[in-house]
Amino acid sequence: FPEMLSNPRLIPVHRTLNVVMNQNVTLSCHSDSGSPPVRYTLFKCNQKVSTLNRPDLTPGLFNLTINSASDMGEYKCKAENNISSGGKYSNSLNFTLLEPISKPVLSSPTSQAKKGQNVTLSCLSENGSLPITYVFFKGKQSISHPVKMYKSKAAVIFLFINSSSDFGTYKCKAENSFRNNTKYSNSFNFTLAEERSHSQPLIISLGLVLFLFVIGFALAIPLFIIPSYKASE
Repeated sequence: FPEMLSNPRLIPVHRTLNVVMNQNVTLSCHSDSGSPPVRYTLFKCNQKVSTLNRPDLTPGLFNLTINSASDMGEYKCKAENNISSGGKYSNSLNFTLLEPISKPVLSSPTSQAKKGQNVTLSCLSENGSLPITYVFFKGKQSISHPVKMYKSKAAVIFLFINSSSDFGTYKCKAENSFRNNTKYSNSFNFTLAEERSHSQPLIISLGLVLFLFVIGFALAIPLFIIPSYKASE
């Protein structure tokens, strides 16, 4: 007897929904039971993409090319046979577009520091699919746990400048789920801020007092010498 179709299953043939730009993908739409022939129709955001006819219960295979971000919409398929009314719809699928990350930029609000000071370093890749994982380095030694960012914001670490060795070269690296796409940042170095000597203000003050004393003495000479000279006459 004629049998109605079961709800079809829509799956990616390569078992992943992670795609890159200009990638070819294949979606399989399949009803496990029901009377053939079967007509499969693929939809993207409720708009018909393509239709395939099958004389038996073999899957309908739809070949797509991911050309732009607009191809990231919701996909569904519909299965129909001669006795179905309106057809049966599948689950929905959404692709995730993987974008390679750009070279991260390592920066700090200040480039000068002195011993005993707290400083910050920020690492940010402007482009790339999320999440992005950052790691900070001093020289070749990592100085942070991996920091995973789920938003397009910089990863930040806090450092304490304790000795001259803390003025070394810093870098960070960034990576996401795009394969073989680890990127390293520019190098960043803190420079030692010049510290003014505590005795310098005292020296300046003493010099100013001495200068004023000399000026005052020079101005006082006519007041004492000239009257004395006139008195002696």
